[in-house]
Amino acid sequence: MVIHALLAASLALTSVPAQAPVDCGRVKCLALTFDDGPGAHTPALLNTLSAAGAKATFFLVGKRVEERPKVARQIVARGHAIGNHTYAHFSLPAHSDNEILEAIKVNQEVIQKATGVRPKMFRPPFGHTDERVLWAASQTELAEILWTGTTLDWSLRDAKKIKAAVLRLAKRDGVILMHDTVPQTVKAMPQILKELKKRGYHLVTVPTLLRGKGPTPGETYF
Repeated sequence: MVIHALLAASLALTSVPAQAPVDCGRVKCLALTFDDGPGAHTPALLNTLSAAGAKATFFLVGKRVEERPKVARQIVARGHAIGNHTYAHFSLPAHSDNEILEAIKVNQEVIQKATGVRPKMFRPPFGHTDERVLWAASQTELAEILWTGTTLDWSLRDAKKIKAAVLRLAKRDGVILMHDTVPQTVKAMPQILKELKKRGYHLVTVPTLLRGKGPTPGETYF
């Protein structure tokens, strides 16, 4: 109880004002999502998002949460959404049912221990999924979140090309996949956010994009 109280107090001290309610049925929304973190460049990304008044969704890898629990807490404290991206980031369908379930369940505990929040969303590494993966997600009360477009930033490794990819993929109610572990993505983000706002996008979390209809455990979105 004492630990939870201290964690709550810490989060309160580091919190920033919540994003004003956004009705994505009325305005043009876009969800930027970041996988594989938290990484060394995630704090810089959080500062950029805060400066732009933008919210995002982070799918966290358990091993990296254990390495940077403070950064994981900062993600939550700044009003971003978080999801489960497994503990060790391997292709789930190649493994047994028990191994799939364990990879997800262990990460739920790691994330909750670090942040005080238990994720409601799950993204399979590499987007590799099947009926068994979806079953495991449902067993851990998680909805599976995919994407409408991926920048392939891990391959591009070029800020200008990453920016061009985001702008090409941007569409109303879209979900764009990026990685906060790619330094060029973080470098490109100020200009990306500036241009997206110029185009009239409201940058929101995946739950906001779903307009209160989910995420529902065991269902796949996008």
